[in-house]
Amino acid sequence: MSSLNVKRLIVWLVSFALGFVVTYLIVVVGFPILKPEAAGMTLEEYGFGYFIVTYVPIGLIFVTWIDAFMDTKILPD
Repeated sequence: MSSLNVKRLIVWLVSFALGFVVTYLIVVVGFPILKPEAAGMTLEEYGFGYFIVTYVPIGLIFVTWIDAFMDTKILPD
């Protein structure tokens, strides 16, 4: 496996790990701050489908930025 492919794999793994963490924090910490009635919100209450629909775009945002910084050329210039 070439070094570029290894860098691309790292970009995808790190991006979606960060996307998961950010989405989790938004649901569990952010929602109760914005709406006090949502105190104690869990991922189960939020829903698996909604979590995926939130998680994937946030992960792709991280892919865009990390790709730019690591110059892996996943996205065309």
